[in-house]
Amino acid sequence: MDIPQAQRLQRIPPYPFREINALKNKMIDEGVEPIDFGIGDPDMPTPDFVIEALAEAAKDPSTHPYDETGFGLPEYKEAIARFAQRRFGVQVSPEGEIQSCIGSKEALVHIIWAYVDPSDVVLVPDPAYSVYKVQTTWCGGAAFPMPLRPENGFLPDLGAIPRSVARAAKLLFLNYPNNPTGAVAPLDYLAEAVEFCRRHEIILVNDCAYSEVAYDGLQPPSVLQVPGAKDVAIEMHSLSKTFNMTGWRVGWAMGGKPFVEALSRCKSNVDSGTFMAIQKAAIVALDRYEEWVPVMQGEYQARRDAFVAGLNSLGWKLEPPKATFYVWVPVPPGYNSARFATDLLEHCQVLAIPGAVYGEYGEGFVRFSLTIKGPDRQAQIAQAISAMRDNLKLTW
Repeated sequence: MDIPQAQRLQRIPPYPFREINALKNKMIDEGVEPIDFGIGDPDMPTPDFVIEALAEAAKDPSTHPYDETGFGLPEYKEAIARFAQRRFGVQVSPEGEIQSCIGSKEALVHIIWAYVDPSDVVLVPDPAYSVYKVQTTWCGGAAFPMPLRPENGFLPDLGAIPRSVARAAKLLFLNYPNNPTGAVAPLDYLAEAVEFCRRHEIILVNDCAYSEVAYDGLQPPSVLQVPGAKDVAIEMHSLSKTFNMTGWRVGWAMGGKPFVEALSRCKSNVDSGTFMAIQKAAIVALDRYEEWVPVMQGEYQARRDAFVAGLNSLGWKLEPPKATFYVWVPVPPGYNSARFATDLLEHCQVLAIPGAVYGEYGEGFVRFSLTIKGPDRQAQIAQAISAMRDNLKLTW
């Protein structure tokens, strides 16, 4: 049967990583194993203490039914509140200011569903994670791009947003530490964003999934550290990147009560919560954060240093990213992002993501993820740099 898809599905492009994964699998089927700097999926296993906590909790029959609490297990929300106090120095109430989520992606989708009607304006960074723009479009809203330019440290210039657009906007998305650029927003910039949203009556949604993947002792801030931020802000967190738990689908949202309540109301009509045994394992992860996270950060920092040094030996002049496991690399002269990514794959067997995938202002860059599968990541980094040196005609 040839039954037409819903118009909302026809309005959105295919999810880009599905296409990239298909291309990688085609190469593997042809006997070529690319060095994969593509999708940002942690390659290290989940810590043993988290797996053991899950195994124990899963044996408890009380974790097997639906989680009927709506907002998440009380003990999970309490662990989140403890973590927020230890890590960011902020107080969030387990009663009404925290919502358990099936990963942060789900929360980002549902906060848009909760607030955006047809013709509503949403301020979206560009380049950016595709969910913000795609889901705004899905709801019939209009995504207004906020360019992330290198000369601004990849921070949106809030003063450049036309006043008429700001007055019409309902949500503003930030994502720091940033995917794909690796940029970090200082606390004074977040304070500026809070004031901008307060002045224009906009909800600030901060996607904070990479807050713990940071280097050189940096601790990226939470928007909730800004005094009065709960009046305008909700922030999404995830255990995916921090504890190598992408497939577990567990995270949370925290912030102002009205926004958390709206998110919860939307979720209650769409999903039935996170498996309670996973929530219990997440408690153990958060409570043992301090013993695990430096290990994770040290591994990625070693890869970052080796990869950036290798690229600079080929003629780039890159500053190492301060956070995330992404390296946002300008393409050499004579290339656009798609052609450079194609040459990397065809001539070097190196898989990277063309920056244009992330939006108009991603053109001119490619994104390399340091989450490299395989037994010897440093050897693969060296192999990739060697292949680029031998097979690309780089002119500067």
